[in-house]
Amino acid sequence: MTKEIWFDMDGTIANLYAVEGWLNYLKSEDVYPYANAETMMNFSLLARLLNRLQEKGWKVGIISWTSKNGSEAYNLAVEVAKRAWLARHLPSVEWDEIKVVRYGTNKRVTCGGGILFDDEEGNRKAWGEGAYTPDRIAEILKALARG
Repeated sequence: MTKEIWFDMDGTIANLYAVEGWLNYLKSEDVYPYANAETMMNFSLLARLLNRLQEKGWKVGIISWTSKNGSEAYNLAVEVAKRAWLARHLPSVEWDEIKVVRYGTNKRVTCGGGILFDDEEGNRKAWGEGAYTPDRIAEILKALARG
């Protein structure tokens, strides 16, 4: 297996869908939900695990979509907001790659392989082996860090 770990953001590590009015913000091309979403797990633990795994030779990355039907300018603003969110919430993690791609892009084709954590079942199915739901992040990363 490729020693890469990929994280979706929205609904996986960033609680975008809990932001009140998130869909209306997206429809009006306002980045507020991307910039202000809460975290979805203990990020101190996540950062420690990711740093430990990188020391063991694992690459860690983000693979996230832009907004559905977003204009080119809005999609660029979404990427900027997502990168700022990551820098604010996980400042000690030096991501090997951050890919914010057009909504609907096949993540497996874009990333090539490894492990994917994603809340969307379609993305996990398209990824195949090594794709997991967000509730398994800590469990799997702890196992990798031990092994």
